[in-house]
Amino acid sequence: MHRFAGPLVGHHRRRIGLHFGPRFGMPFATAVFLLWITSSAGSGQSAQPRHLPTRKESAPMTRTEEKNLSFVLNWWREVIESRHTELASKYQAEDYIQHNPNVPTGRAAFVKFFSSLGPAVDPIPSQLVHPPVVEGAKANFVWLIFEHEGRDPKDASQPIYGYSFDLVRIENGKVQEHWDSARKDPGSPVFIPSTAPPPSTWNTEKTTAAQERDLAIATRFEKDVVEYGHVEYIDELLSPSFIEHNPAVPADREGYKAFIQNLPDHQAQEIKPQWKHPPVLAFCDGPFVVMMWEKQDKDPLDSTRDYTRNYFAVLRLKNGLIQEIWN
Repeated sequence: MHRFAGPLVGHHRRRIGLHFGPRFGMPFATAVFLLWITSSAGSGQSAQPRHLPTRKESAPMTRTEEKNLSFVLNWWREVIESRHTELASKYQAEDYIQHNPNVPTGRAAFVKFFSSLGPAVDPIPSQLVHPPVVEGAKANFVWLIFEHEGRDPKDASQPIYGYSFDLVRIENGKVQEHWDSARKDPGSPVFIPSTAPPPSTWNTEKTTAAQERDLAIATRFEKDVVEYGHVEYIDELLSPSFIEHNPAVPADREGYKAFIQNLPDHQAQEIKPQWKHPPVLAFCDGPFVVMMWEKQDKDPLDSTRDYTRNYFAVLRLKNGLIQEIWN
């Protein structure tokens, strides 16, 4: 069964199509506002708690993982932000695999796409213009959360913060594969599905007892609460000081719970052992649990064609409770 068929997921897990940097502005704010209007109209809510920007956070890393993160951030700064595509071969494998639905796969296709976006930035800045606010590296994966600021369409003096996600796999010292949270843009090239192995293929590290516990807590929330609608577990799983970073959902635990309970289509379903729509990748990284799903969407210009995109949830846990969620 499709993950988005659940009672809560349509409201809690919609994604904004941001990709490869801070492409953000009024369309984002409008989308969030429309989602808020749609949701709150049936929930009886009159106001949405204000969301604050994310404070900088990093997962603990080994020396090798720190090098992997630094390598990816340098690639991002020099090639993606500054568009020095002549440096792509320094960072990317020739058979680089791209899962963003707007960019064809392969290093040559990547170079062609980014070369078309405008001239290179000279000199290359010594720091990222738009650095991630949360970052980590686990074994051969590097994951990044970027924050994007828009303006509240109801009050232009107030900011709205949204988030985009990027996941990179390193192989033989090069960027081999990339996933993000982008939707397909109208006019982008024809989508060709990847034939790469599932991302879980590369998730080979053994988990500790503490990591298994955190994965189980994250699974109970994402499966039993989000997919099957069992709001009664929220107090068991979410910290009293819980922070939800999705700008279309109240930021605190009580507001979040009331929001879901008041949705007109909310109805708890019998919890099954299996996910309705299981993540294709899930791993622990320090206090964080990173989860990634695949979803089939309709091509924005051709409803007879489907394409595959990814969406993410990153949960931070402490003392057996979920403290924050970015999605």
